[in-house]
Amino acid sequence: MADMARINREGASRRGPLKASRDMLIGLVLVVVVMMIIIPIPTVLLDTLMAFNLIFSLMILLIVIYTIKPTDFSLFPFILLAVTVFGLALNISSTRLILVRGARFDGRMVRAFSSFVVGSGGTEGLVVGFIIFIVIIAVQVMVITKGATRVSEVAARFALDSMQVKQMAIEAELSAQSITEEEARTKKAELEKESAFYGAMDGASNFISGNVKVGILITVVNIVGGIINGVAIHQEPLSAAVGTYITFSIGDGLVSQLPALLVSTAMGIVVTRAAATGDLGQQVDEQFARDERIYWVSAVVLAALALIPGFPWYVLAPMSFFVGIYAFYLRRRKRRKADFDGMMAKTGDSDKKAKAEAAELSPIVSLDPLSLELGYGLIPLVDKDKGAELLDRIQGVRRQSGLDLGLVIPKIRIMDNMMLEPSEYCFKIKGVDTGRGKIRMGYYLCINSGNVTEELAGEKTQEPTFGLPALWISEDRRDEAERAGYTVVDPPSIIATHLTEIIKQHAADILGRQDTQAILDHLNNDYPAVVGEVLKAANVGIVQKVFQGLLRERVSIRNTISILESIADYAPASKNPQALVEKARQALGSQICHQYADDERRLHGLTIDKTLEEKIIESGFETITGERSGLDPQTQAAWLRAVSKAVMAVKSQGYPPVILCSEAARRLVKDAVEREIPELAVISVPEISPDITVMFIGVIKLDT
Repeated sequence: MADMARINREGASRRGPLKASRDMLIGLVLVVVVMMIIIPIPTVLLDTLMAFNLIFSLMILLIVIYTIKPTDFSLFPFILLAVTVFGLALNISSTRLILVRGARFDGRMVRAFSSFVVGSGGTEGLVVGFIIFIVIIAVQVMVITKGATRVSEVAARFALDSMQVKQMAIEAELSAQSITEEEARTKKAELEKESAFYGAMDGASNFISGNVKVGILITVVNIVGGIINGVAIHQEPLSAAVGTYITFSIGDGLVSQLPALLVSTAMGIVVTRAAATGDLGQQVDEQFARDERIYWVSAVVLAALALIPGFPWYVLAPMSFFVGIYAFYLRRRKRRKADFDGMMAKTGDSDKKAKAEAAELSPIVSLDPLSLELGYGLIPLVDKDKGAELLDRIQGVRRQSGLDLGLVIPKIRIMDNMMLEPSEYCFKIKGVDTGRGKIRMGYYLCINSGNVTEELAGEKTQEPTFGLPALWISEDRRDEAERAGYTVVDPPSIIATHLTEIIKQHAADILGRQDTQAILDHLNNDYPAVVGEVLKAANVGIVQKVFQGLLRERVSIRNTISILESIADYAPASKNPQALVEKARQALGSQICHQYADDERRLHGLTIDKTLEEKIIESGFETITGERSGLDPQTQAAWLRAVSKAVMAVKSQGYPPVILCSEAARRLVKDAVEREIPELAVISVPEISPDITVMFIGVIKLDT
């Protein structure tokens, strides 16, 4: 570890100066480029920089061609600016040298390009060279640069206009759990990168068009200024001055415009490939080789043209032959692919048949761990075009449940059900109906929580989660209801609240064995010793039952390590899940007590009459699922009456109902009241942490 730390420090110490040197070099280069506009440079350096400008522009074009996605070359707008400024600086430097030295100008790059276009010399060469130069400039200005600039503008406009819609689509996918939060962040980052890229390209394209226009102006200045300078200052003959400066101006213009032509072509490729990401060569091969009939027809047309008198048959006939050869090659390739696909299909027939027979013999329709079915009248709550507010609420419920219970709720499948009433919704856990309710769209639900000061008129109903009395009122009466003391909730909040309570009540049913294995796999990365020891002493099924036992009594399993450590401690002595649940509760004693204690860490609880507690312990009997309470019916009824009376008295004082008892009685006491009073917490003495002050507020005893 010490060696690794030392290596990391050394690597960081090396990277720091390297990054600083790179940043300094870039800044220095930009300063030098700007200074070139002002300070004269020797012709040798000018030739070197012109050659570098040409090859660098070619490299930019090749990078664009071999880039999979246009946004992968996100530095391109900056490169456009840098190359434009660099090219202008070279153009100004060469103009200065041409005007100062005249016929003595010895720039090899400019002379070489001028000789290519002008030829050997003479008036005819100058005219032809000048015309070719004008044609090249016109093509670049009117076709490539103008077209690329227009495409950049349109691409930027569409990218910016569609950004909000794409963001909403990502949010909808996240709410529907089609993607994870990390995937959503990645998609949003890509979207912002794409929008910024095309926005920058819209402005950067103006650099190229401006560069071309300035190049034309500089060429004109070179010719006019050079002729004036040669005749008036250098005392050269007019014909000699015209020949010299036109030749040099054409060469200088080509040296500067050829890199600009390459860069503007690269810009056009970038903005026109917005909808065709991927390898360019593969795309060309796929899209130009789909149908060999195209090439057969082309070969026939070329052969027919070769037979017409006056046409160059020696060109058209070989071209027709090669196009036909390519068509024949495409046809053979397609046949080989079809034969291969057919062979693979025959090879897989037996496997497919076996799978089909297996499907017929053992049909399995998977059930969702948790699903929400909606009547068609409630579809707008999850409609992406209408905001899909319910999807955001459900995502929030899943996130909060993970924090409260320590259980990551699986994706909730939302579907419409024509068997439901239009305004009805239904929650199902593994296909079993666990809760339903009705919603009036466009209305608010006013719940009477006991603080109402003024009764309101409205359609009477019951709140679907807890069965509290409520009213449906129109949206314009919301403020009036809140002033009257009602709790006012909108339709998405009603369903989200109901979902929260269902998750709390049925968390144990939602947690499957595969989910438990996923929890262990995740913890194994950071706590391999704990997970390894647990799996040696107990299997995944026992761990699952312990988790379920805790969740069934609304105890969070977020402190998973403490739970696993208690299982590892006691599982070698007993594989009884109930016993392990009790030991896990004791390990989580502080958490459980603080769940029901007040802000001053006081726990107000009920105790059980000693004789009654002993009777409950004696009534216990073993079953295949664990120990159960077996009070006789008469005693059980009296017990429930006594507990209900005590719980109502505790609630009236504003405390959560809690029973404190011995460790031996805790599970049996909970079993005796779980069905009728599921919210009642039962805590054993070993679970009470030292920092909690216990306040006994009543004793539960049977009526005599």
